[in-house]
Amino acid sequence: MAQVPASIVTRNVSNLAEETGNVYKSLSIISKRANQIAVKVKEELNSKLAEFATTVDNLEEVFENREQIEISKYYERMPKPTNMAIEEFIEGKVYFRTADDEVETSSF
Repeated sequence: MAQVPASIVTRNVSNLAEETGNVYKSLSIISKRANQIAVKVKEELNSKLAEFATTVDNLEEVFENREQIEISKYYERMPKPTNMAIEEFIEGKVYFRTADDEVETSSF
């Protein structure tokens, strides 16, 4: 994936409509992709943090677990899912289809 900016970037909304012909359809596609990315990243983070899960309620261990803190900081510095989804959409890496695209064939 190309370098995704971690901060907010001003975009020309009409450029987003070029792919679909409709700004709202493009934003809907981007939002659905952002949700997919967020779920994937959350699952990935939870699986990595689960390795450090302990059953002991020792406060010293909780505060001194540097590996867990570093993993959390890494995920906090990652670009937001919305930024990643917008970049993927602009680069043409998002596959989408609509109900209008599907041809219904039924025989009686």
